[in-house]
Amino acid sequence: MKTIETVGEMTELAKAWRKEGKQVGLVPTMGYLHQGHLSLAKAAKLDCDIVVMSIFVNPTQFGPNEDYEAYPRDLSHDQALAESVGVDYLFAPQPNDMYPKGYSTFVNVEGVTDHLCGAKRPGHFRGVATVVSKLFHIVQPEKAYFGQKDGQQVAVLRRMVRDLNMPVEIIARPIVREGDGVALSSRNVYLTDQQRQQAVVLSQGLAQARELFIQGERDSEALKKVVTDVIGSASLAKIDYVELVDGDTMASIDRITGKAMLAVAVYFGNTRLIDNLILEVESESCFCS
Repeated sequence: MKTIETVGEMTELAKAWRKEGKQVGLVPTMGYLHQGHLSLAKAAKLDCDIVVMSIFVNPTQFGPNEDYEAYPRDLSHDQALAESVGVDYLFAPQPNDMYPKGYSTFVNVEGVTDHLCGAKRPGHFRGVATVVSKLFHIVQPEKAYFGQKDGQQVAVLRRMVRDLNMPVEIIARPIVREGDGVALSSRNVYLTDQQRQQAVVLSQGLAQARELFIQGERDSEALKKVVTDVIGSASLAKIDYVELVDGDTMASIDRITGKAMLAVAVYFGNTRLIDNLILEVESESCFCS
């Protein structure tokens, strides 16, 4: 595995791969890798000739009071993990290379960003869409791999790719969880032992909602209530939102008639965790993930 540190070098490599007819898979990350990230790289390895993983803590997607400076970073550890699963190139640029002096161009995806984390974190998805668009232009992948834990992010990027006619397939992979059900996240390292123990309520609440859905419940308020009650049982949990939304537009819905996402965001101290569950009704059958 080779680590590429400049946009120029990465762009030249991408041009060469395109001339050679190589299929490139991109796994965008902010680093501090865990098994969720590695599962994306493994999937890309099965599909593509060349796998590029980016490591870039993107400043434009953090708000003024968020954790950009404190966000965990360990490039040498990331390099070892990425190489262990067959990543071919690690792209780790510096902020001043991605956003040079005078940078003033941003990608704003409207509508789908108005809800959930988009409403709670103004400007967040503008930063996400901008950096991912830049990565697509630099690396020129045919496929890009993202975790379903960031379900709204997946919806935003699919809309961006569709609307801007980008020749990239967005592939969402299932949420990877710890043995107790807590979704893997680089921010889990912020949790105290007691907070980490109580964080299981996110997945437990979603699991109970899944059971209700399988039994035939389709009403938004009923499904949200069971999640809210379970999360509310944790003394250290502060709910930011529990919402049932359309699977494509991310707009709130009253009843599931097609594809929906039951999404949660919860604070433990200053640490904000997100999780979600996909619920889908297809004629007389149902699907949960």
